[in-house]
Amino acid sequence: MSEHELWITALFNDHLAGVGNAALSLVGMHAEHADRPWANFVTLQFVVFLLLVALFGIMKARLSLDKPGSMQHFLEVIYNFLRDQSEEIVGHHGPKHLHAFATIFIFVLAANMLGVLPTLESPTMFPPVPLGVAMAAFLYYHIAGSMAMGPWKYFLHFFGPIWWLGWLMFPIEIVSHTGRVLSLTVRLFANMFASENVFLIFVGMVPAVIPVIFLGEHVFKSFLQAYIFVLLTMVYVQGATAHDH
Repeated sequence: MSEHELWITALFNDHLAGVGNAALSLVGMHAEHADRPWANFVTLQFVVFLLLVALFGIMKARLSLDKPGSMQHFLEVIYNFLRDQSEEIVGHHGPKHLHAFATIFIFVLAANMLGVLPTLESPTMFPPVPLGVAMAAFLYYHIAGSMAMGPWKYFLHFFGPIWWLGWLMFPIEIVSHTGRVLSLTVRLFANMFASENVFLIFVGMVPAVIPVIFLGEHVFKSFLQAYIFVLLTMVYVQGATAHDH
């Protein structure tokens, strides 16, 4: 994993060190080096956030029914694909969760793709970032389940359908759901870490024309891992909101 300070992180540390230290103090944490509180994975997430805000700000101003641009077509394809997937996996009430699915997919995809830009890296190759997204998906499907079934009924389903086996089923369910967070985190982190480093290794070893192949592989894996992540989130939402527990 990269330990060097990226230029964007250096900018944050040079000009916003006070902000970084203040943010850490709010959650009871302190930077190892007070003059360099910003880590690469944090600043890279800010870059993703700012790029997405700029993209959707521009898209909102350019939306057109008569002459949609290529980016509008691309986003409409993503929207229609996620909507169809949510209906197929979650059921007829799947589209009401589309805002969450789209947010996860677009953020993970953009974070994965950031590594394509020269001098930058994919924030998803740092474990805290996949872990954060996995925790968000984890909380979302539990909240969705509680809203669909009622908090008490949703809690009781962790004990299974046979009451006298509840003492056994409950810890199994807890381990199973916790394992989902670990699975989502490790899958995304490991794939993006490997893809990023393979690309960087070949860039340093062979002529520039060869790494284009691995650049294409990185783009493909970025889409694939974003899809797998949101697909599993849909499966978890379906399981949490099904009324036949």
